[in-house]
This record gives sequence, C-alpha cells and structure tokens, in this order.
Amino acid sequence: MNASLSEVEKKAWVSYLLSSARITRDVDRRLHEAGVVDLTIYDILLRLEEAPDRRMKMTDLADASVFSKSGITRLVDRLEKDGLIERQSCPADRRRVHAWLTEKGLEERKRAWPVYRAAIYELFTTQMAESELASLGDILEKLI
Repeated sequence: MNASLSEVEKKAWVSYLLSSARITRDVDRRLHEAGVVDLTIYDILLRLEEAPDRRMKMTDLADASVFSKSGITRLVDRLEKDGLIERQSCPADRRRVHAWLTEKGLEERKRAWPVYRAAIYELFTTQMAESELASLGDILEKLI
C-alpha cells in the first residue's frame, strides 16, 4: 500500500470531511437557535419513530446511530429523564431492553423538522443539481 494519498484521494477525503463537519455544525446551530432538539437527539427520535411500534432494542438503536452501546445508554438515560423515550423490558426476554418513543418525543421530533428541513435545503440540496444529489447519494451509500 502506498503511504501517501493521491491528489484525487486527498481532495475527495478532505472535501467530504470538511463539508460534513460544516453542514453538521451549521444544522446543529440552527436547531439550537430555534430551541429544538439537537441533531443527535433528532436522529435517535427519528430512528425510533420509523421503527415498528416506535420501539427498538437498545443494541439495534446503537447500531443504527453513531453511538457505542455505552454511549446510547447514556443518551437514552437523558432522553428518558426528559420524557422523550421510555425503556421497556422485552416480554419474551427480560434481558433485552427496548427504547420506546413517547408522544412527547414524537412531538419534539416533529417540532424540530421544519428547522431541520430548511437547513438541509439551504446548506445541502440547493448546492447541487438533482442528478448530482442522486450520484452523491449512490456514492455515499457505498460507505455505509
């Protein structure tokens, strides 16, 4: 393996890294200024909303997010304290714990959406043509 990156590789990596960090930071700032949940919490609430019965095993929630299992536990502790999520034991296996999205959590996710949607539109989708967005989606999907 070559120890250095080609100019093409370096440009692609740095552009991805900087654009992702900038957009994420700007989206989070807008959410914060609007007084709604931050991007990390939004993502967790959305994952639960999209799950069957708005419920996921904690391990699956960690796998679907950017958190480790211990990190998701700490975040769910906070969200549970705020009434956005409830922990529920799995009836079939008491060792398993599910996170369940409460009505309050659902409302908070919905309240944040207009701000989040506007940020996505302004910071991301208007920067490219539809065909470029489709190509970028296909390319980035390879990395997931």
